[in-house]
Amino acid sequence: MEGVAESQRTLYPYVTGSSVVAIKYKDGILMAADMGGSYGSTLRYKSVERIKPIGKHSLLGASGEISDFQEILRYLDELILYDNMWDDGNSLGPKEVHNYLTRVMYNRRNKFNPLWNALVLGGVKNGQKYLGMVNMIGINFEDNHVATGLGNHLARPILRDEWHENLTFEDGVKLLEKCMRVLLYRDRSAVNKIQISKITDEGATVYSPFSLKTYWEFSAFKNPTVGAEGSW
Repeated sequence: MEGVAESQRTLYPYVTGSSVVAIKYKDGILMAADMGGSYGSTLRYKSVERIKPIGKHSLLGASGEISDFQEILRYLDELILYDNMWDDGNSLGPKEVHNYLTRVMYNRRNKFNPLWNALVLGGVKNGQKYLGMVNMIGINFEDNHVATGLGNHLARPILRDEWHENLTFEDGVKLLEKCMRVLLYRDRSAVNKIQISKITDEGATVYSPFSLKTYWEFSAFKNPTVGAEGSW
């Protein structure tokens, strides 16, 4: 029985979440994700929260396997608890939490037992904004805007064109809504139930879910194969 227990791991993701998109704005970090959880290609769950505050200064968003995300949250709970036990007046900032996550993901990858997630970590500490991501094999970077999953292909081009460092909260939300609308149109795993969160020096706020206004009457949506060679 011991040998069987040792081989238990996530060999393939079962319930997964799609893209997370995050940007820096004038006062802090904004992050957006939908609340869908797909069982294979079936959109099975529609109220999965994939954005969580971490400690006092950080906000974490995750794509990929939901159970592995829950395991990562357990790791982070232990990390924050251990940090608080020092009671030294200091607390882990977003850069430290991001560095910790990169080591966890790379370590699990080296054991051929990866956590099947792409993570976005943003935060503000002492007025310094930080935004980074790490994928399931430990590849990581920091930037002014990041996205995971299909958002890396569809949302990042929009962000490169329209993002600037003096974005207000309202303009930042509009930009994220634009990205999430494109993903809703193009990503079969996306659901029209969006959650947006922000973090500033005052702390993290996770807003209530809402639905985007959509328009499905585009001719390309009505007859997507018209003019395509070899189509029916």
